Amino acid sequence: MRRHLIPAIGLLGVSALALTGCQASAASDTGASAPITIATIPVSDDPTQANPIDALVELLEAETGREVEVTDVPDYLSVVEAIRSGHVDIGIMSGFPSALAVNTGEVDALLAWKGSDDPVSTCVVLDDSPIRTVEDLRGKTVAFADQASSSGYFMPVYMLHEAGLEQGKDYESIFAGGHEGSFAALQQGQVDAACTAFVLTEMGAPMFPFADGEWRAVGESPSMDVMGTVLARQSLDDETRTLLEEAIPKVFSEENAEALAGYSSFIGLDVEIAPKPSIFASFAEIAAVAGVELEDLK
Repeated sequence: MRRHLIPAIGLLGVSALALTGCQASAASDTGASAPITIATIPVSDDPTQANPIDALVELLEAETGREVEVTDVPDYLSVVEAIRSGHVDIGIMSGFPSALAVNTGEVDALLAWKGSDDPVSTCVVLDDSPIRTVEDLRGKTVAFADQASSSGYFMPVYMLHEAGLEQGKDYESIFAGGHEGSFAALQQGQVDAACTAFVLTEMGAPMFPFADGEWRAVGESPSMDVMGTVLARQSLDDETRTLLEEAIPKVFSEENAEALAGYSSFIGLDVEIAPKPSIFASFAEIAAVAGVELEDLK
C-alpha cells in the first residue's frame, strides 16, 4: 500500500464544491493494470492503535486482487474534490457530503448504505456540566467536527434547530477539524459540548476518549435515509466499477467489524448499487437549516 497527501488548498467552505471546476484526471483508466486509489481523512491519530484504513486496504486488496493506494486529505470536502478532479478513484463518505457531491453532477455514487431508525448524532458534555437538555445549550459554545460532516455537523445542527436554537444566534459554534478534535476541545474546557456521531459514543477508546462516569449524552438527532456512500470519479472504467460494486459489500461484513473500527458503522445496513441522485432528496431541508442549499451546488 502506498500513501499520498493532498493538502486542503482552496477548500475553505462548502461553496468550494460549486466554485472549483473540473481538472485533468490524475487517475488513469487502465483497468486491471492500475491500483485502486482511495481518498480518506484521518480516523485516529493514536499511534498505539491499529489504523482502520490499513485494515480496509488489506481487505479490499484481498477481495479485488488489485493494489490499493491511499491519499490522505484533511477533511470531507477534500475527499470530494479529490474524486471530482480525478486524483483518486473513490472515497467513502457519510450522507451529507455525498449529497453535496452528487448534486454537482460531476461525482457518481457507486453504492449507498441505507439508513436505519437509529439516531445519528448526540451532543456530549462532561459529567459535572450543568447542561442537561438540548435547550440548556443556549448561550453556550458547541464544537462540531467538520462543516461537511453528517453526524458531526448537519444532524446536530438540525437537532438544535428543532429545539429552538439557531446557530450563531443562540449558541456559538466552532469547527474542530474532526470528531477527535471536538472531543479534545471538550476535554480541555474550550467548549461546553461536542456534537458527534451517536455510534462513536458506543465504541469506546480509541474512537471515544471518555470513560463511563466522565461524560453524558444530551439529545438525539433524527435518523438519516442514507448513512453513507462510496463516491467514484465519473471516468472510472467499467471493469473497476463492477469489481468495487461486488467487493465493497463483502469487505463491510460483520466478520470485519472489529478490524474496520470507525468504518464499521455501515456494517449490517442495506446496500443499494448505483443509487439515483433522488436518494438524497431528504437531505435538502436539513442542509438548509445549516445554511447550505443543495440546489446551489451544481
